Amino acid sequence: MIREDRLVELFLSLVRIDSPALGEAEVVAWTKRRLQDLGIEVHEDDAGRRIGGIANNVIAWLRGDPQKPKVFLSAHFDTVEPTAGLEVEERGGVFYSRSDTILGADDKGGMAPAIEAVIALKESGEPHGDVCLLLSVAEEIGLKGAEALDIQDLGLDFGYVLDTGPPVGSFVTRTATHDKMDIVVRGRPAHAGKDPENGINAIQVASRAIADMRIGRIGPETTSNLGIISGGTAVNVVCPSVTIRAEARSTSVEELDKQTAHMIERFETAAREAGTTVEIHHERHYDAYHVPDDSQVVRIAQAASRSLGFDPQLRTTLGGSDANVYNAKGLPCIVVGTGMKQIHTHDEHISRTDLVDTARLAYALLLEAAKA
Repeated sequence: MIREDRLVELFLSLVRIDSPALGEAEVVAWTKRRLQDLGIEVHEDDAGRRIGGIANNVIAWLRGDPQKPKVFLSAHFDTVEPTAGLEVEERGGVFYSRSDTILGADDKGGMAPAIEAVIALKESGEPHGDVCLLLSVAEEIGLKGAEALDIQDLGLDFGYVLDTGPPVGSFVTRTATHDKMDIVVRGRPAHAGKDPENGINAIQVASRAIADMRIGRIGPETTSNLGIISGGTAVNVVCPSVTIRAEARSTSVEELDKQTAHMIERFETAAREAGTTVEIHHERHYDAYHVPDDSQVVRIAQAASRSLGFDPQLRTTLGGSDANVYNAKGLPCIVVGTGMKQIHTHDEHISRTDLVDTARLAYALLLEAAKA
């Protein structure tokens, strides 16, 4: 049975520990102790060494009947920005950050319910197979912890990643492929007052490329963005270079390839016409997944959601999560809707009710999986 008092205490303890990506050691150590004190088998991998961080992924086991499916619940430790000095307040049954930081409900609003569900299952005496908690690091900076996890060696059958927003009871079964681009537009420096005609202004070149570029909503399930632009050395120097970080996403690889090629072509054309060069590093950040509606992992999820009176809608999102990596490695999984709202902003919040309902759903997922 889910215990609200224990769940809320767990959530508040987790969010109060600062855990930026690649710096999650304190929250990892705290969580390991908590799980071990509860009699949960806990291991770490060597993700920190692989990705240049100071913390590893945590793999925790509640052992059960080896004849039943071996399932996992997953969430990530890191937050999108540091939360040092976080003060939490509850207003009308909703948790907010009172300090000048994010709350960190992404993804501790998924992690706390996942842990509570495993604890409740251990206490219940209900039959179950092996249950694994996969708690990853460095998700927010490119799913790095999940990439470093040798999940295929764990012998799991399927699982659930608690890492998206409401409604609770819904599931993400289809996502986009994501491309990243790092662009450096080269100019030619010159004194801006004495001989600007001898320079090539990289800002102007980049501006010409961007002016005719398709950005934003490209189609129903295709988007692109220029997120960071930096460059220049001084106001009296013709700008010698501009660095731009960009992305594109789509559920259609064909559409994504077309959009990425368009963005690259605009920069190359603008540079060529200005008599300069551009350097572009393009990589496929992660691949899409589409888990069929009639697959075991989806059928179990919908049955568990219905058992609690929720609407088990299946959703498509252009956002990424560790589920993209795990599916790409051959392990079927879908993302579970939680109560986290306005994530990646200082208005982020999560309600007590949604925390409890997410834990109830995670528990129901484990019970339903044991029947398979």
